[in-house]
Order: sequence, then structure tokens, then C-alpha cells
Amino acid sequence: MMSLLMALIKKEILALLRDVHGLAALLLMPVLFIVIMSLALKDVYNPPSQVLSYAVDSKDAGTLAPSLLEHWAVDHGAAKALPADWNQALLSGELKYVIVLDAGTSDRLMPALSADISETRAPPIHLVVEPTMDKALLSSLQAQMTGLVSAVQLRTLGVVVKAMSGGGTPSSAALTAEERGPWTPLVEVKRTGSLQIKPTSVQQNVPAWLVFGMFFVMSAVSGLWLVERDNGVMARLRSFGVPDHAILLSKILPYLGVNALQAALMLAVGVWLMPLLGADALQLGGIHWPALLLVLASISAAAVGLAILVACLVRTQAQAGAVVPIVNVLMAAIGGIMVPKFVMPSFMQQLAELSPMNWGLEGLLTVLLRDGDASAVLPYASRLLWFAGLTFVFALMLLRSSRLKNA
Repeated sequence: MMSLLMALIKKEILALLRDVHGLAALLLMPVLFIVIMSLALKDVYNPPSQVLSYAVDSKDAGTLAPSLLEHWAVDHGAAKALPADWNQALLSGELKYVIVLDAGTSDRLMPALSADISETRAPPIHLVVEPTMDKALLSSLQAQMTGLVSAVQLRTLGVVVKAMSGGGTPSSAALTAEERGPWTPLVEVKRTGSLQIKPTSVQQNVPAWLVFGMFFVMSAVSGLWLVERDNGVMARLRSFGVPDHAILLSKILPYLGVNALQAALMLAVGVWLMPLLGADALQLGGIHWPALLLVLASISAAAVGLAILVACLVRTQAQAGAVVPIVNVLMAAIGGIMVPKFVMPSFMQQLAELSPMNWGLEGLLTVLLRDGDASAVLPYASRLLWFAGLTFVFALMLLRSSRLKNA
């Protein structure tokens, strides 16, 4: 039995190697998706406000306002030179926004221990933005500037209290460089887990399109299956008494190897190629490798099992050409491959959990971002393995049913 199975596997491998274009598509198609989608979605994970071009129109002569602008530049980059007609630069899109500081802004930023709450004054800082700026992005800029102003005031409050307790009242110009900053952040943000890996488009898209690429073997398996059936290869194998389960196993094992090659190639692209293209690198340092291998093996088993089932269901090349892309695209669209799950509405997030691609993606993200070990990914791996087992059983039932019909 073992020698028979090895002979069948050799036949499958030879058939794969003869179809160079099909094998190249299996390996390179997911790589192209990773490159394109990682670069296209880069700003989804890196706030776009950090890369907007801006300029500063300052009429202030104090020192607090320049200090505020210095801290703003740390997160938003250096300001562009202010054009003579900066309103026109905003209209043309050359600048995205201009920070306008009125005269006396530094003195207005000085926190006062007592104030007339009935006094209303125009704000000393203005954000003038280009006409098409998204409302959410505008609100983000306003919130960031407001938070920065609060941090400046809190930093200088101690100086004000100290000066007033000594009988003096400091002005913004009297503050030393040490008193103006830097300061300790008001809120510390820390990710849970030991990896402390920042989510990026690469961290999302490499596992996402890796899963999609593995399930894409449906196209190759169903195509080769139909060719062998139409050429009489399947009938000859049955006439020689080859068991149905041996026929299925001979199809499954080579494509598990193809999926392993896909996984290795796409991880390598994330680690080494994407940084060369200007994107972030896939971070694999410190991850739990046995958990990663468990998830990859489970995804591969589910993908090949579904491929065998679809191959047993379709009857013509036209059916395969229609069914396989539809099944792949629907599972990818629902499962968070094409659109990240976290940006979906709640009902779509619940629907995503029905897709085997989502199980694989969540398992990979658990390892790559959530510091997950084998026990953490076991729920996803078990679902995928159950799915693989069911698809294999159904495929075997269909194969035996067709044998009986042809008997």
C-alpha cells in the first residue's frame, strides 16, 4: 500500500512540475497581493496626520509657542516654508493645513491660577485646513493640538506656582529651556504581551494573503482532477484496484508541500522584501514557532481538504472556473482578508467568524501580534482540522458514489 501511495504521489508531483505556469501562479500571486496591499494600506495603520504637509504662520514673540511647535514637529514632521499666498497653497493642495499663532499666544498658553470665567477670548491657535480634508482627520488634528496645549500648560503650571509662591509672576519669555520641556507624557500607552509589536499593514497583509494563497490551491487541484478524469486516468486507477482514499491522499500530500513553500516564500517576502520597498518589516522575533507551525499546518490541511471536495463536486472546467473563484473571493471578503476585520461593522465581524479563512487569519495574528502559544491558537487550529476532516470525508463519499454509478 505504501509503495502504491508513493507512486501516486510521484505522479502528482510530476504533473505539478510540468505545469510551470500554474505552479508559478500559486507561489507568486499571493506575493503580489502582499506587496500591493501592504503598500496601499500603509496609512491605515500609520495615522495619515503624521505625513500631512503643513506650514506655520506665527506672530508670537514668546517662547512657549515655539516650544509647542517643536513638540508638534516630533510627531508630524518638520513644517514646510510658509508661501507668500498660503491660502492659495491650501486651495491647490500643496499644503494640507497651516498653524496660525496670534500675537501673545505664549502668554495665553501660560496657565493662570485665577481667572475671570466670564471672560471670553478668541483662541490663540488656529488650524486652517485645505477644503477637502476629511472631517475625522480634521477632528484628529484638533484633538492632538488640544492635547499638546494641555501638556504644555501642565508642564509650566509647576513653574507658575513656584514663582508665585516666591512673590513673582513669570511670563512665557522668562521660562528657561529646562522649564519649557521636555515633559513626561500625560498618558502612557503600552501593549500587552512581551512582543510589543506594533500592528502594521505588513503584519496584517502577510498572514491575510498567506491564508488566501493557501486556499487558492483549489484552482490547481480541481483543474488537474478534471484533466485526469477526462483523460481516463481516474478510470484506469480504479480498474487497477487503487482504493479511493489512496487516490485522495495522493492528491493531498503534494499540495501540502506546495502550501509549505507558499508560507515560507510569503514570510520571507514580509521579512526581507517589504523593507526594501519602503514598508515595515514583518516581525518574527520572539514569536512561538511551534504555534506558528501548528496554525500553518492546520490552514494547509483545511485548504487542501476544501480543494479536494470542490474537485469532486465540479463536473466541467467551466464549472471549476466559476465556482473556485467565487468560493475563494467570498471566503476572503467575509473572513477579513480583503478588508481588515477591525474596520467591519459588528454584524460583519460576526459573519467573518464563519469563514475558515478567518480562523486561519486569527490564528496567525494570535501568534504574530498577540504573543500566542500553542494553547492560544488551539481553538483556531482545531476548527481548521475539523473542517479539513469533514471535507475529506465528504470528498471520499462523493468519490465512492461516483464509482458506484459508473460500476
